[in-house]
Amino acid sequence: MERRAIFSAKVGLLFLLPALIFVAVFLLYPFVRVFVLSFTNQTLLGATAPNPDWVGLDNYKRLFDLDRWMRRGEFGSALMITARFVAGSALIGQVGLGLLIAWAFYRKKGFLREAVYTLVILAWIIPETVVAFTWVAYLDWEFGTLNTILDAVGLGRPDWLFDYPLESIILFNSWRGAAFSMLLFSSALETIPPSYIETAEVAGANAWQKFRDIFFPLLRGHILTDLILITLWTFNVFTPYLLTGGGPTRRTELVSIYTYRTAFQGTHEFGKGGAIAVVMMLINFALAIIYLLMIRRRRVEA
Repeated sequence: MERRAIFSAKVGLLFLLPALIFVAVFLLYPFVRVFVLSFTNQTLLGATAPNPDWVGLDNYKRLFDLDRWMRRGEFGSALMITARFVAGSALIGQVGLGLLIAWAFYRKKGFLREAVYTLVILAWIIPETVVAFTWVAYLDWEFGTLNTILDAVGLGRPDWLFDYPLESIILFNSWRGAAFSMLLFSSALETIPPSYIETAEVAGANAWQKFRDIFFPLLRGHILTDLILITLWTFNVFTPYLLTGGGPTRRTELVSIYTYRTAFQGTHEFGKGGAIAVVMMLINFALAIIYLLMIRRRRVEA
């Protein structure tokens, strides 16, 4: 018996039209606008503000000038700082901390679990500005809570945001973003049949052996998904600017902060800022393609 479609293709397209208009206006048009802007020398002020000149690939050549590539305050340096930030905050911090919390409270109930989960989720949903300024106060050299505790036990008062700026924003972003990984892994752990764990316990397996032989193989797909998503989000994060402003001496100038400084501070080079944005979009696109290929490979293997 031949099945007939409830709606024709034209009616289906009509339902999709609002979403397509939304994507075109808020995603496609800005992308095209920034792409075109990256080939000009447009600035916020001066003669090139209303009448920019077409400069071709000059902005990209300036970004990838090997003579200046790794100087602090240049694109290469910002890219390397971002890579270290992503490795520490996303790969180790958020994913690792989220998995650790989920595993520690697996199959456990009670006040402690609910309290920890509530605090971790609160760190995620509280507005970024509030969280950032709370951490500035927490890490303050003279009156910060952390240094007050350390000084009380005789460990001194380090100036965290000056002496360890990159480590400070990695710790901040890990603490703030661990909730997503924790919730993802908690849900994934609930799908593991209890009989697997009970069999391992009867066989005398310790915690590490259970994680290595049962949890990790079954969570591998979820870990991969979490890694890709967290990496994409962390690569584009701007919140650390509220803690350090990219300093001191641009030691925490992530690519997102470098883009902001180029386009909206100093000489207000919109054209060069557009070139940086295009490069960032290409990197994000490459990461997304890798993610989709991995997902497809998992489905084929399954």
